[in-house]
Amino acid sequence: MGVRLERLAPLSVGAAMWKQFLGKISWKAPKSGGGSPKAKSPPSRGAGNGREAELSAPPPPPAAFAGAEEETREDVFLRKLNVCCVVFDFSADRVRDSPERERKRQVLVSLVDCVGEAEEPLTEVMISACARMFAINLFRVFPPKVRSGTAGAAEADEDEPFFDPSWYHLQVVYELLLRFVMSPVVDVKIARKYVDNSFVSRLLDLFDSDDPRERDCLKTILHRIYGKFMGNRPFIRKAVSNIFYRFVFETDHHNGIAELLEVFGSVISGFAKPLKEEHKLFLWKALVPLHKPKTVGVYLPQLTYCITQFIEKEPKLAGTVIRGLLKYWPVTNSQKEMMFLGELEEVLELTEMPEFQKCMVPLFRRIAHCLNSSHFQVAERALFLWNNEHLFNLLSQNRQIIMPIIYPALERNARWHWNQSVLNVTMNVRKMFFEMDEGLLLACQRNFQEEEEKRAASEERRKLIWEHLERNVSFHPVSGDIGFSVLPASAPLVAPTMT
Repeated sequence: MGVRLERLAPLSVGAAMWKQFLGKISWKAPKSGGGSPKAKSPPSRGAGNGREAELSAPPPPPAAFAGAEEETREDVFLRKLNVCCVVFDFSADRVRDSPERERKRQVLVSLVDCVGEAEEPLTEVMISACARMFAINLFRVFPPKVRSGTAGAAEADEDEPFFDPSWYHLQVVYELLLRFVMSPVVDVKIARKYVDNSFVSRLLDLFDSDDPRERDCLKTILHRIYGKFMGNRPFIRKAVSNIFYRFVFETDHHNGIAELLEVFGSVISGFAKPLKEEHKLFLWKALVPLHKPKTVGVYLPQLTYCITQFIEKEPKLAGTVIRGLLKYWPVTNSQKEMMFLGELEEVLELTEMPEFQKCMVPLFRRIAHCLNSSHFQVAERALFLWNNEHLFNLLSQNRQIIMPIIYPALERNARWHWNQSVLNVTMNVRKMFFEMDEGLLLACQRNFQEEEEKRAASEERRKLIWEHLERNVSFHPVSGDIGFSVLPASAPLVAPTMT
């Protein structure tokens, strides 16, 4: 006990001596492998001891923290993209309420916010991973167009809109792609390595989707890609031309023609003057043949806008467009014929006199046929062309050529057309011609009377000839069997020989 008391005796010394002793010891981090965790605690709060501890501790290097933060940002971004690379089958009922599906959508939303609010440029690894994720989620085989909730999953009607069941994820993926294309933190030179011609070609294939929501998103994204990735512009124009060619001359079916034309409407408005030969060929070989399919009414407003943009850029193209309309003019489809007349009026409003004179003869021959159409809406729509002030001025300056073509059609309508509305409008047009040039109208009327008399005389001669033939046949009927000369059976068939 004596030894123990001797060792504990110094502990009974005053607290001031003990603090003075501890203050002389500097606080250092323990070496590896030595000391206990309690040795890491700082010294007691004596006068000046806390400040000395702060000064004695070595500060961490700032570069180390910056590097760790950048690395962590890229790793987290890539990890989220890997989560989004998992594609779910929304046609299976068991997946509809799965937590993994909801988790993927939340991760996609967080990526949209990350790209939209980012201030530092995305690295090439991050851009490459984004392009890979877009390809995995978007470039797919379209689901079958079936009705939901019907037994046997019968095919849906073509008029009913179809909504892709995987739109729950696709919507956010498209929003992320749009943010990716528009973001200033995405370097165009790096992104072009991955948003290349193959990527754009597969993106254009998605325009055939049955879901109108998807086509609307693709329309906006394609427009942004065309504006930002200038190196891809020639390829985009060529690829869209090929889509139009296949639609017109092969498949006769495509869901995204209207959206593609809407994109190219803004593209054409940005063409520089004078137009390049490539752009003129696009008008003649890609846009004008789009009048041929029977479903032209689906995309006619967008097509008309594109064509009028070309004419505004170069008025000489009006004659080319009018000749193309006459080439594909419908013969048996009255509704399509009315649409053609509406587009023709818009084109004629932009047509100047030299181009009008080059095509006015075949043009008004076609309009004359429309005036005599048995479908009253077609005839009425053709007559309403004279309400256009610009067209009326063109016609009045070329009335010596146009009125002899149009007047017979007006006279036939006035005599024989069955619809009263058409008769009233016809008489108004005749009155306009009479006020324009009374002498020319009377001359046309005389010519029409002479032609009608000749036609009546020709029909009467034809009728008399047929009556004469019928009387001859009745007086000299053909009777008896018609004989055929037959070679005798003994006569052998001998092939001719060359001598």
